[in-house]
Amino acid sequence: MPRRATSAFSPVVPPPPARSRRLARLKPLADYPIAAVLLVLTGPVVLLAMALVRATSRGPAVYRQTRVGKDGRRFVILKLRTMSHECESLTGPRWSIPGDPRITPVGAWLRRLHLDELPQLLNVLRGEMSLIGPRPERPEICDNLRKLVPGYDRRHAVKPGITGFAQVHLPPDSCVRSVKNKVAYDRFYLLRSGLRMEAAVLACTLLKVMGLKKVYHRPPRKPAGDE
Repeated sequence: MPRRATSAFSPVVPPPPARSRRLARLKPLADYPIAAVLLVLTGPVVLLAMALVRATSRGPAVYRQTRVGKDGRRFVILKLRTMSHECESLTGPRWSIPGDPRITPVGAWLRRLHLDELPQLLNVLRGEMSLIGPRPERPEICDNLRKLVPGYDRRHAVKPGITGFAQVHLPPDSCVRSVKNKVAYDRFYLLRSGLRMEAAVLACTLLKVMGLKKVYHRPPRKPAGDE
């Protein structure tokens, strides 16, 4: 049975469009079997990566971190650890930056190959995430972004995803402006949600994993401003 997520805060989350609600009822029919098959197929790779992480740096191989999911509920996301152990003990939660010194040599390769995301298939099987959806953020960062980014909580109207429309088109969050762009893409995903959109995101994800992002990538036509 899926593990029930605990409440993080009580954001005012607008209901998703009708087509998003219809898709949400159908997505588990695909999410669960696909996640189970992928978990079996990639299991040996994950175990090998875990051994490399443990052998090359101090700390656990699997990194557990609280994130905010659908309707603002908290859950614990699972990832292969790519940074030094307890690297935020002095700084607190903050985004990763290009060339981040906290990333270990093995972690850099895991990120480049996107292998660090594979344990999140367990989050999908637990009903906390979907294969496709907005990227979940940490509650400490969410609390601040809700004040700075208009409409930020709209992305909490659906389950977060391992991949998504914003993730395949835009780089990881690094500042408030980048979050505004991500929210714009997430809102577009919600408005255009459907089987065609899901198939397009999956295709783009495969191209991105193979290093062929240039095949589909287009820069934002009108990036969000700083206001």
